[in-house]
Amino acid sequence: MIDISHPHGLDAGAVRNVVQAIAEKLSERFQVINHWDGDALVFARSGVDGRISLLPGQVRVTAQLGFPYSMMQSMVEEEIQRVLGERLG
Repeated sequence: MIDISHPHGLDAGAVRNVVQAIAEKLSERFQVINHWDGDALVFARSGVDGRISLLPGQVRVTAQLGFPYSMMQSMVEEEIQRVLGERLG
């Protein structure tokens, strides 16, 4: 299971826009289906289920990886951290 928290200094609307842009990229590149559930973006595709929760001052990404993605968990975590760092500072 992936569980990553990343701090940010953005207001609620700005961080929601950033997360929406990330979700659109995921949809384009990996055919990930997503929708908003309150302050959380829920995403899924075959082998991956997760959510990006917008919390005060931080974004939390949780995901359950099935096979074969579970074999690449550390690589997936590094990519998530890289993207969050680029987009949220």
